[in-house]
Amino acid sequence: MTVDHLALLPAYLAAGTAVLVLLVDLAVDRWGATVLAAAAGAVATAAAAPLAGRGADRRTFCAGDACSYLFTGRSALVATLFAMLTLGVLALSVPLLRAGAVPAGEYCFLLACSMTGGVALGAAGDLITLIVALETLTLPLYVLVAARRTIRAGAEAAVTFFVVSVVATAVTLLGAALLYAGTGRIHLNGLAAALDPGGAAPRLPLTTVAVALVVLGLAFKVAAVPFHAWAPSTYDGAPLPIAGYLSTASKLGGAVALLAVAANAWPGGVAGPALPVRITGPVLAVLAVLTMTVGNLVALRQTRMVRLLAWSSVSQAGYFLAPLGALAVHRDAGAGSALGGAVLAYVVFYVLLEFAAFAAVVALRPADADGGPIAGYRGAARRHPLIGAAFVLALVGLAGLPPGLAGLFAKVVVVRSLLVGGAGWLAVVVALNAVVGLAFYLRVAATLYSPLPVDAPAGAAAGWFRPGRVEPTGASAAVGASEPAAAVGASESAAGVGASEPAAAAVLHAPARSVVVALMIATVVAVVIGFAPQLVLDVVAR
Repeated sequence: MTVDHLALLPAYLAAGTAVLVLLVDLAVDRWGATVLAAAAGAVATAAAAPLAGRGADRRTFCAGDACSYLFTGRSALVATLFAMLTLGVLALSVPLLRAGAVPAGEYCFLLACSMTGGVALGAAGDLITLIVALETLTLPLYVLVAARRTIRAGAEAAVTFFVVSVVATAVTLLGAALLYAGTGRIHLNGLAAALDPGGAAPRLPLTTVAVALVVLGLAFKVAAVPFHAWAPSTYDGAPLPIAGYLSTASKLGGAVALLAVAANAWPGGVAGPALPVRITGPVLAVLAVLTMTVGNLVALRQTRMVRLLAWSSVSQAGYFLAPLGALAVHRDAGAGSALGGAVLAYVVFYVLLEFAAFAAVVALRPADADGGPIAGYRGAARRHPLIGAAFVLALVGLAGLPPGLAGLFAKVVVVRSLLVGGAGWLAVVVALNAVVGLAFYLRVAATLYSPLPVDAPAGAAAGWFRPGRVEPTGASAAVGASEPAAAVGASESAAGVGASEPAAAAVLHAPARSVVVALMIATVVAVVIGFAPQLVLDVVAR
């Protein structure tokens, strides 16, 4: 067995980044140097992934035709996305690290470890590699959610996330073990052959249960209903940059894992879906309908920003599960690849817009604060026009409206794939849920541009901010301007969040430059691919 080191180069660099961060933190002990080391590793990983993905598919750790690691063009895309998300989250974390709210060395090390899992996940060719890579992506997040050690809500969120995730992992592993017991195969292409209607074990009750367990266990990673309960409280209790990473990287990882087992879109060389669509299709179709419907309906009643974005991410998971559900009714040879491509394209659009939304929230909040109530964002776009415009663009993009063309084309890609795939009823459900989603996205957008309260600080409407300036607060307040102690105590202190905000006054702060730069880059990229979505579709089609 030969080892293709070029195929493994992105994973080498990602893992090396984690080691480098520890060494720099030990030798220099400056948060800035640690962040720069982590950022350099993320950039190197993002640059190496397209290099490794050029040309023919690269295979390593092979036994005959069965390979455990296959690096393809789509693997390169996934590795690049994880590396760039890590780089973006590092930029969003600068205010948090500068304030000393979290230890820089451990924080950057855990992010690099999570990036390593994401890079390996896109190239997994068997169930063991897939599950191990997915857990490498997820395990560091348990600690990162509780990184603010003085905030009780963070510890509660981390425990919730950990307990539910362990159960989901156990379910997935049980399914994988039963699949091996029923088929004697663990590689994805071997499972596709063994579970084929003419294969060795096509309809054994054991394999049917195993397939369902694997799919349901992986559905946890995308917070699909009914495996979604951990998401809102975990997002709200985590530091804002980590909440953004959870809503993007974790969703991306779950989508990649589901693509690997449910569609012949991942990785190269699999002739058909690894798991039979007669089982995965109906299961994923039901999950998609439940996820988008419950996510949108519950989001309508949210009063806190991060919880609203969490429920929004739940509903978005339903949209990209829908094409995989269409496999149940459209099973020709090219269906899996086309529908899988639609899923990956939607996830790319979603990750970009969701990251921009969280970047805007980070920009509008103090360094160690949580997301705060939605009412607190009243007039925020009037004080920070660029940040407000970027936030609104991300929100309308997630809603699928112009001028958020990236989100609009994402919805079009999904609906078109469903219509072509013969699942018109599922396309109707997607369209109806998209209409429901307009209500809460536009409500937040309207709040951002609402008139300022009459007791707002002088100069706020003109965007006049000076770091460290303290103003008195009134009965109602806006993000970055004032939050009344009574409101904070009533809505947040019981949960242990918001404790870092002053009781009688709020500090008017200038958003960190790194956060604004990350937000602007994400916004520009969203605008570019909104006008030229074929750029993403061409990459996904490789």
